This record gives sequence, C-alpha cells and structure tokens, in this order.
Amino acid sequence: MQVQRLRALEPLRSHSLFFAESQATPFVRRPVGPDTCVALVKQCGSLTSLKAVHAAMLRSHLHLDLRFLTHLVARYASLKSLPHARALFSLSESADVFLWNVMIRGCVDGLQYRTSLGIYARMRGLGIGPDNFAFPFVLKACGCLGDLKSGALVHHDALRSGYDSDVFVGNSLVAMYGKCGRVDIARRVFDRMPERNVVSWSSMIGAYARNGCYEDGLRLFWEMVDGGVRPNKGAAVDVMACVHREAEADVVCRVAMDNGLDSDLSVLQSAIIMYARCSRIDVARALFNGIHDKDLVCWSAMIEAYVKADMPLKALDLFRESLCLRIDPDAITLLSVLQACLELGSFLQACTVHAIIIRRFFENCVALGTCMVDLYAKCGNLEHARKLFDQMPEKNLISWSAMISGYAMHGHGREALCLFDQMKFSVKPDPIVFGSVLSACSHSGLLNEGWECFESMSRDFGVTPLHQHYACMVDLLGRGGRLDEAVDFIERMPIEPNAGVWGALLGASQIHSDVERAEKAAKILFELDPENPGRYAVLSNLYASLAKKEEADQVRDLMKRRKVRKLSGHTIIEIGNRIYMFVAGDRSHPQTDVIYSELEKLMAKTRLEGSKPNFHEAEEEIKEIM
Repeated sequence: MQVQRLRALEPLRSHSLFFAESQATPFVRRPVGPDTCVALVKQCGSLTSLKAVHAAMLRSHLHLDLRFLTHLVARYASLKSLPHARALFSLSESADVFLWNVMIRGCVDGLQYRTSLGIYARMRGLGIGPDNFAFPFVLKACGCLGDLKSGALVHHDALRSGYDSDVFVGNSLVAMYGKCGRVDIARRVFDRMPERNVVSWSSMIGAYARNGCYEDGLRLFWEMVDGGVRPNKGAAVDVMACVHREAEADVVCRVAMDNGLDSDLSVLQSAIIMYARCSRIDVARALFNGIHDKDLVCWSAMIEAYVKADMPLKALDLFRESLCLRIDPDAITLLSVLQACLELGSFLQACTVHAIIIRRFFENCVALGTCMVDLYAKCGNLEHARKLFDQMPEKNLISWSAMISGYAMHGHGREALCLFDQMKFSVKPDPIVFGSVLSACSHSGLLNEGWECFESMSRDFGVTPLHQHYACMVDLLGRGGRLDEAVDFIERMPIEPNAGVWGALLGASQIHSDVERAEKAAKILFELDPENPGRYAVLSNLYASLAKKEEADQVRDLMKRRKVRKLSGHTIIEIGNRIYMFVAGDRSHPQTDVIYSELEKLMAKTRLEGSKPNFHEAEEEIKEIM
C-alpha cells in the first residue's frame, strides 16, 4: 500500500530511470543499488533528476530504508520542493530524530516557519525527544515569527533536555530573544553560557542593535575584542549597525581591516550604510566606488545610504544607473527606492516604480504593496492608493494602517473610520492602527468618534494607550477649541506626559492664538525637548502673528544661545518629468530671477485679496542662511 502511495506522488513513466544530469554516462534501465543511491541523491541538482533517482529507488524498494528515505526528504527540501518532502515524511512512522530534524530544517530553510513549529509540536506529542541539532532550527523559526510564547516553550524543552548549555543552542536562544524584543532575557542567557564562541558575541551584539541598544552593543563589541576574540564578518556587520558617530565608525572599520574583513562584501555594504548614518555620505560613496564587482546588494546598500542621508534624488539617480547596467532589483532594493519617492512625494516617480514592481512580479509582496499604498496616499492620490489596497491579495496590520493614515492626512476621517470598522472583522488592531485612527479623527474634527475610539482601546481590545494616543486626544480637543478640556485631560493622564503630548497642546494653542497656554506648554517643552527647533519656531511664530516682535526675537535669541538650529524647509516641484527642490533664500536655480519675479506677483495678488501672510519664520531662515 505504501509503495502505491509513493508511486502516486511521482508522475513518472516506465522509461524515466535515467539520471537526467549525467548524459555522458547514462544508467541502464535497472534499479539503483544501495551503494550508489545516497551519492546519486546528493548529486541531483534539479527536481527532474531527483525524481528519476526516486523512481529507481521505488523499483529497488530502497525508499523503505530509513537512511535512504532521510536523504531523499532532505534533497527534496533543499530543492525547494517542500510538498514532496512533506508527503514522503508523512508516510514514515519513524521515531528517528534525525529524520524529524531534516524535515524541520527543510521547512525553516524554505521560510515555512509556522509549519516547522507544527512538526516540532507533533514530534514532542509523540514523545520523540529533540536533540541539540533540532533546537537551533526551531528557535530560528520562533525568532523569525517573533513568537515569544513558542520560543519560551522551546527554551523550557531545552532546559529539561539539558541542551541549554550547548553553545549552538545558546546562540540560537540569544538570537531568538533578540528578535522577539526581549534583549534583557537574551543577555541573561548570554551571561550564563558556560562556553561562548564568536557567534555568541555576534548574536548578542545583533540583539542590541535590533532593539536600539546601540551603546550596549558597542560596549559588548569592545569587550569581545579586548577579550581576545577575533570578530568574524557577522560581528562586524552587527556592530556597524550600532555606530552613529564618525569617530566610532573609523575605529570599527580599522578593526575590520586588521582582521582581514575589509574585502568581504557584506562588511563593505554595512560600512556604506554606517557612514551614511554618520553623515559621511562622501566616505560611503568612496567605499561603493572602490568595489570592483558590485552585486545587487552593493547597489541596494548605496541607494539605502542616500535615502538615510536624506538625498532622495541621488538615490533615484543611482537606481536608474543600476537599471541601465541591467542590475535587476529585488524587493529590498525597491523598498529603498520607494522610500526615496516618499521623501519627494512624486506621483510620476511612484507610477514608474509601480510599473517596475509589476514587471518584476513583485505585486504580491505585502511590504512593497503596503509601501506603494502609503506612497500614493502621500502623493495625494487616494483613488490609486485605495484601488491598490483593495487589490492586495494579502494585507497585514501595517497595510491597513497605511490606508487609514492616508485618509487621515487628507482629512477624510469618515472613510478612515469606515475602513477601521472593516479591519476589525479580519485582524485585531494594534497601537499603531489606533494612532492612525485617532489622527484621522483629529484632522477631521470628529470629537465624539475620537473619544469612542480612544475608550475602546482598553475596553474592547485590551490595548493600553501610549503617549502617542494621549497626544492625539490632546490634538483632537485642542483643534476643536476645547483647550480647557485638553489641559484637564493632560493633568488626569495615568502616565507622565511627554514632549509629544505637550507639543500637541502647543500646536493647538497656536491655532487659537492662546498665548498663555502656549507659553506654559513651551516652558515645559524647552526642558523636555530642548534641541527640537520646531518648539521654538511655533512659539516665535505665534508671537510674530500677534505683532509681539520683541517676544519673538527673545525666543530666537534663546535658540542661538542654546545653539539650536532649525533645518531649512524645502519645496519640491515636479515639472516636465523633472524634480526641482528649493529652500528658503535659494538662488541656485539658473532661472532664479524669473522665479522670484513670479513669486512677487503671487504675493501681490494675495495682498489684494486681503490676506496678510506671516513671513516671519521664512525671513529668519533666510537671515541664518545668508
């Protein structure tokens, strides 16, 4: 019966007993012997050749031998044919842990993490004890899924089995807890490891980097180096993600060079992004130019570096250059390109990249689809955004949040609430989605709906409001002119108000020209958020709008004393397939005189209409630039 079921898996004809990839020495039509079977399975480089060997094994009944069956399952999995591997595996009733390990590893390598956890659960249910080879793969699946609960259960199994002291299991535990956001437990596991290798250090540094604990990651790296552990490329890549200062970047690069890692592509790619993060895009570009055989990842790293350096036009220019060189982009590269388009808000660029996504068959990628929805919304084309959103075959929480945020930023509060109601039937909203909905209510003046949404967070969904949600409520009350209620709401908060909450009150006070409350909020903000230039600018502009020039100048003087500089605002205009960027006081364009002439005519028309625009902030920016 089992033989018949196995035969049914393979649509093979009676003559398909030749090994397809060995044309020089084809096999005769006879069953494959046991001496050559394993070697043949390992040599198969395609599904067709493996099926031929599989057919020969059926004739010899070798598939009933556990050793040969295990190799066959492993090879099907490595060739990305998991349905065949799982079908063969399911026919076996063996309790051999190695066979189970092979199937679990195949699912993890094939990115079927949830399936691998299901197989592990079945294995435990049958009383088959996992060994030190099983735990790393299962823990990797838990980490990639961010499934802390399952990861903790596997950790418990490792403790009971006595494998928690195994260095490979320990490394996997550190990585899993880091990916699940529990860097504190990861460090506890790391500290208790009886034996550590360089991967142990790299895993812990990576956990710190992933969770934003950059200083801790750097300290641990130097502790590793001082302890005589030579960093590998994994450790170098992980520590580079922790570096945010140029001096540190130089020292880390020197260590990488001293250990012969400077020619490794993954290290060079990380160094490019690191220097861009440290505001040294020139060094990043020099590193990029020095790579002779650039692969896709190199191009992607440099494009991402330009995006991180707030140079979206450069990023798009480099992307076009890569296309001219026939470098096919992947989903990761396109995400960086879409981020550059987001910075520019260019509808034309959005359409161009969308066309590339469709041509490259990436339209089913959730991350790219979500980013495209966000991009179209920010370009002001909600119709395109909603159409694309509705066509997405799969949506996650971020997808719903992007579309709701799109409605919010354009003041379509009712549409945002309607979409939120639809979402609740399919997925449970998280804090980010609630933030988008509350923002939509705030921008549309939907006070009652905003209150209902805020109260439903903990009441109906068990979501504890965070600072961002309290800030949205203050903004909602403030925009509606209920400043007294906004202040009372802040005073009754169960958590200490942060800069975002007080910033919302300051913004609302500016809208309603309430100097007293603006001064109160600003006083607190100048202590909580002293390096944020926007706080000073709001108060200064409020004073200027009320003809309180002396007070406005005092705020500007305070900024100068504290050495707080406001980043120059810029305008992006898209004309004739070209993108132009202007900053306050900019005279770099060859048609500057014509531009300023037209601007003066426009300002004259606004005055004739009775408008009295406030140019105080722009004038101050121009003075600083000049």
